[in-house]
Amino acid sequence: MSGVGPVEPGEGTRAWDTDEPGAPPPPRRSRERLALWYSLHRRAALTTATAAVLLAGGGYLYATRPQEPPPPAAPYPAQVVDVTYLEQVATPMGVRPRTFSFAVVLSVASGPPVTVTRIAQPYAGVSVTSAPQAPFPTKAGSSRKIVVTMRVTDCGKTPKSAGLPFLDVTLRNSRAIQVQSYILGARYAQDLSEALQVACSNDTG
Repeated sequence: MSGVGPVEPGEGTRAWDTDEPGAPPPPRRSRERLALWYSLHRRAALTTATAAVLLAGGGYLYATRPQEPPPPAAPYPAQVVDVTYLEQVATPMGVRPRTFSFAVVLSVASGPPVTVTRIAQPYAGVSVTSAPQAPFPTKAGSSRKIVVTMRVTDCGKTPKSAGLPFLDVTLRNSRAIQVQSYILGARYAQDLSEALQVACSNDTG
């Protein structure tokens, strides 16, 4: 019987084939050196690629760095303003009848300057002016004396006794505009009640 045995590689088809038959393959050390060379060059290539990516993305990393928080917003004007009653002020000569004046102190504790744009009171029969005349500013950490002058225009629309009278003060700063009602205490209520009674007991219009 005829048969075909295993196919053998032809002459010169192996890397270690030489002219002499039966020559041994190259030593194992050469293959180890080749593997070591490939490993070193692969690590160098990876290191270079990583550095390139980091440099290219440097701008992005810098742009996403957390920013410092913005400064706190200015306080609302009503949070930093206080109005205190001082005393009744003698009415200057030559003013219209049924007119009387009071002095108050406006203080600004902190924040940007606060401007008083209007001063009013709740009684329909009484008009109000002030010195200084609104609008006027007051800086933080300072106080301003304000003389409030009231004139009774209609005694039928004024109370006989002011129980809890207040002043409506319109305040403005860089944060907001607010209308704040200030109750000035029992002494102001008593002085105002007496002034209203005197004004309305005068028959002069």
